[in-house]
Amino acid sequence: MSASTPKRRLATITARGGSKRVPGKNVRDFLGEPIIARVIRAAAQSGLFDTVMVSTDDERIARVAEEHGASVPFMRSDATAGDFADTTAVVREVLDMFAQRGEHYHECCCLYPTAALLEAPTLCAAHALMIKHDYDTVFPVVPHPASIERALRVDADSRACFVDAAFARTRSQDLQPAYHDAGQFYWLRVTPFLARDTIMSDACGVLLCDPMEVQDIDTEADWQLAELKYRLREGRDRWRRAA
Repeated sequence: MSASTPKRRLATITARGGSKRVPGKNVRDFLGEPIIARVIRAAAQSGLFDTVMVSTDDERIARVAEEHGASVPFMRSDATAGDFADTTAVVREVLDMFAQRGEHYHECCCLYPTAALLEAPTLCAAHALMIKHDYDTVFPVVPHPASIERALRVDADSRACFVDAAFARTRSQDLQPAYHDAGQFYWLRVTPFLARDTIMSDACGVLLCDPMEVQDIDTEADWQLAELKYRLREGRDRWRRAA
């Protein structure tokens, strides 16, 4: 084993090959290039990382990742390539594999390969938030489109009822706003992450994002929405530059 080499920041893009709902989505063409290439580029353009790597079990994904500037220093194990392996397990494996090589990181950002709307400034803003408040974890969130306090349950006969009837007659403007994970990335301080072995912690911060800058992709409709948002954003940016 080589001598220990401390490094500051690692970007690991988690891209397994067994996507079921949108087959092959991690390297599928997104407006002219593999979608993962956009995430690799955002990480590289941030200027934050000593290493930008992809964790995958798929040779095609590995090849595409390397063609677009990421490293694939090792392949993902069978234990973290299945349908039930979570992000925590994948990140821990990556950090352990680097540690076995004598490479140790202070901070790690886990990025999802289909975060096509992600831009470098968002990564930088989230990292700055982590440093400013000494958070263990920071990730982007967006507002729920409707109040979760007015959520409904629907049974097999299409009969609806309120999840919490206490809010059935409360005006929507009087309800508390709620947010959900944007599904783009997680900034982590490595030492506390390894100690607790979970993404979330008591020292967890969030970066509030514009819903037009975010689109989780789990279905074909999600994919189409992501491309639409990207085109709309590009048009908006061109208009601003011309104004």
